[in-house]
Amino acid sequence: MNRQNKFVAGGLVIVAAIGYLVYTGVSQSVVYFVTPSELLAVPVTGKAYRLGGMVGTGTLRWEPRSLDLAFTLSDGEAAVAVRHKGTPPDLFAEGRGAVVEGIWTAEGYFRASLILAKHSEEYKAPDGGGAAGYRELIRTLRSGSERPPTSEGGPTGAGQASSERKPK
Repeated sequence: MNRQNKFVAGGLVIVAAIGYLVYTGVSQSVVYFVTPSELLAVPVTGKAYRLGGMVGTGTLRWEPRSLDLAFTLSDGEAAVAVRHKGTPPDLFAEGRGAVVEGIWTAEGYFRASLILAKHSEEYKAPDGGGAAGYRELIRTLRSGSERPPTSEGGPTGAGQASSERKPK
């Protein structure tokens, strides 16, 4: 094999390796979730799933003392009972979208280990404040790093400048 053939073969190996790395990186980063209808069609006990749907209205129950959270996820056709141990995310509420990760149990419910609350993809400016609020927003954006004073007396939030604070 002459020198040019070795160079071409080496180049092909490098291109194939890079192509393989790109393919596996993309395929592993894409995460799909199943809907309640898909899960209930062929549930596998003990299998890890990512389940997505809307939190059913009137189904959310949370016990703050024991941190037990129970609700149903629905896709409009089927609903799945979900149980989770822990506090719900801030955006989590009835009638909103959520994706949960966990396993299907033999008892017929989904035991979630993680809850991801979905949010709107559309930004809406706050209503209250009108033109004055808009002018204040523009002023703070133009001033850069300056922050408006807080209700507690200043930007540090403690009523005194940070240079006046005493170390503990």
